[in-house]
Amino acid sequence: MSNSVKRAHNFNAGPAALPLAVLEKAQAELLDFNNTGMSIMEHSHRGNAYDAVHNEAISLLKELMGIPEGYEVLFLQGGASLQFSMIPMNFLPAGKKAGYVMTGSWSEKAYAEAEKLGEVFVAASAKEGNYRRIPEFAELKYDTDTAYLHITSNNTIFGTEWRQGFPDTGAVPLVADMSSDIMSCPIDVSKFALIYAGAQKNLGPSGVTVVIVRSDFLEKAVTVGPTMLRYATYAKDNSLYNTPPTFGIYMIKLMMEWIKEQGGLTGIYKHNQEKAALIYDAIDASNGFYVGHAQKEARSLMNITFRLADEALEKKFLDEAKQAGFVGLNGHRSVGGCRASAYNAVPHEVCQALRDFMLTFQKENS
Repeated sequence: MSNSVKRAHNFNAGPAALPLAVLEKAQAELLDFNNTGMSIMEHSHRGNAYDAVHNEAISLLKELMGIPEGYEVLFLQGGASLQFSMIPMNFLPAGKKAGYVMTGSWSEKAYAEAEKLGEVFVAASAKEGNYRRIPEFAELKYDTDTAYLHITSNNTIFGTEWRQGFPDTGAVPLVADMSSDIMSCPIDVSKFALIYAGAQKNLGPSGVTVVIVRSDFLEKAVTVGPTMLRYATYAKDNSLYNTPPTFGIYMIKLMMEWIKEQGGLTGIYKHNQEKAALIYDAIDASNGFYVGHAQKEARSLMNITFRLADEALEKKFLDEAKQAGFVGLNGHRSVGGCRASAYNAVPHEVCQALRDFMLTFQKENS
């Protein structure tokens, strides 16, 4: 970390922390990209300079995630929230039903949008108990002719994640919102027909949505509807049908290079396990001073959620944490409490600092 730069202990849930090395690289190239005398933001999206960045970002995503042949990597806008509508618009024809696994607020939002556009059903739910767990595979109920099964791999608000892996859905296409844990660990992409993720957690800045879609699934998409809401439009023109968010995609490229330098997803996963363990251990060793929301087997490595004994003590904790340089520890406005979002770019020493602060606060307030 540069000595001249004082960085906050950033636990924001999104837009989230970016690696200092990535920010410094972007800063160094901001005015003059590759000796062109122009910022990447000033280059035409049809020109050679940007084209190389665009394709390198796609290539690195495929390499690092181990994306097999037969998949398209697309860059869209509108966030994951637009995908809630685009997926049923493209893949939920009349006469078919889509199943949704309810694991938190974002799966509820995805379901609500799909419900406006076609027939949907709840394939399983963890709502009872306020989303403290992930449903077991045996709880998933859907027919073999289901249009697709939708899951949310990580739940930022409640701090749960599909830690046991992902279901094998056979002929039923599996669709996943991976906005908050994509590239946090190795996964088997071949299990999925479509993966989508807003960039602002682990991929780069806000403004870009990455979609990874299997080609044979894409071929089943409807061929009517607005041009810009059809995945085929993006696949046909390499996400260059219109002007894409060029700077955001450039930043994704830099993020992918940084992840590669960290040892790829295997190295990142190891770091993420170690970082999360620091904070979870402080919770577990507190004798109830801190109480984690998620059941242990469903704990997210990305979003660590916990409560204190009462709201007054929580407020004191958050106020003192803010004074100590911690940012973004407030829980989501819908649930309250505390949340530490330890995404890929949050350094180990920042999680160590939070653990130390939690231990000190407990000692002074027990």
